[in-house]
Amino acid sequence: MTYPQKPADVQYPINELAKNRWSPRLFSNRPIEQKKIMSLFEAVRWTPSSYNEQPWRYVYATKDDPEKFKLLFSLMVEFNQGWAGQAFLLAVSFAKKNFTHSGKPNYYALHDTGAASMSLVLEAVNQGLVAHQMEGFDKDKALKELCMDVAEYQA
Repeated sequence: MTYPQKPADVQYPINELAKNRWSPRLFSNRPIEQKKIMSLFEAVRWTPSSYNEQPWRYVYATKDDPEKFKLLFSLMVEFNQGWAGQAFLLAVSFAKKNFTHSGKPNYYALHDTGAASMSLVLEAVNQGLVAHQMEGFDKDKALKELCMDVAEYQA
């Protein structure tokens, strides 16, 4: 299966990954090689962040782990379950609210986590995969079920 093509109709030249990125709601449940999955998170690892804090935490599951996949699937609102359930991989991102080095609030944690998610999305395009970010999920349940300290993280 080749990456679905729907390049942006740009007014000025931009890089091909950004131009070819889009958020389809149709996925294949065909397995993704572990090497490609690790490349997604390697791209995340190299995302710039305030004080190099890397405040993001990702929990992911593939259909190779049906129990964990079912848990992540259960976090989504019904509408998103209707289309995202075909995906082979699901992931949830969390942002750490305070800096590790000082304990002070990290007001840039959500910004940095968003940048990390964009790195993941662009690497998905680079790997011939598609990614679709969504907000329609139960954030409190995600924190509780995925063992995150609610006081320390936000979904």
